[in-house]
Amino acid sequence: MAAVGIVAALAPEAKILGRTARTEGSRQRLADGTLVAISGMGQEAAARAARALLAAGAGGLISWGVAGGLDPRLRAGDLVLASRVLAPDGAFVLPSAIWRSALAAQLAGRAPITEGSLLTTPEALCSVAAKALAFRTSGALAVDMESFAIGRAASEGCVPFLVVRVIVDAAADVLPAAVMAASHGGEVRIGRLLGALVRAPGEIAPLLGLARRYRAATHTLGRVAALGWRLPPGTDAESA
Repeated sequence: MAAVGIVAALAPEAKILGRTARTEGSRQRLADGTLVAISGMGQEAAARAARALLAAGAGGLISWGVAGGLDPRLRAGDLVLASRVLAPDGAFVLPSAIWRSALAAQLAGRAPITEGSLLTTPEALCSVAAKALAFRTSGALAVDMESFAIGRAASEGCVPFLVVRVIVDAAADVLPAAVMAASHGGEVRIGRLLGALVRAPGEIAPLLGLARRYRAATHTLGRVAALGWRLPPGTDAESA
């Protein structure tokens, strides 16, 4: 059976997936054969990572990590299994319904699950107002910066696609700009972060709040990762 390929924007998100058995160029391979690529943030980086996983033999792609909440009912730690991924221009890609249903059944009673649309934007939505506007105009439950590109790569490669995203900042939470400024190439540069906080000390309190919510998100991601990864029967026919 073909290996599953997982794209994570940031190294801490990828670390939750488990111990790396070996490194293959820019990719990691877990003990169960799953391929993992740390892309960095944004669609261009995610697309490169997804295509590299396909070239390495991945038979399905997962967009993995955290997301921002747009629906006010969602809280930090809530799991979003996207049924549709939207781009700002109205284009969309459809994750595998079979794969999503199989994972939801495995997780029943273990984590709060919401299924619905996810919006992928070129920039992070840091303010409450920006999130509210995106929710009104798109109807999406949550937002990220990579899933649409990963889904498009999966569609081009005729392989199934799954989105596993956990809310880290809810609709009413402000995402500290210092974190975004310090993030580069899949890692948060501590020097950049400290420099940004020196210039904007008012972001220290929001950063501490984000750290608490991130712990909730990683707890949920850990529960999902513990299940392991395989393609359910029927996903190949569905993607074709």
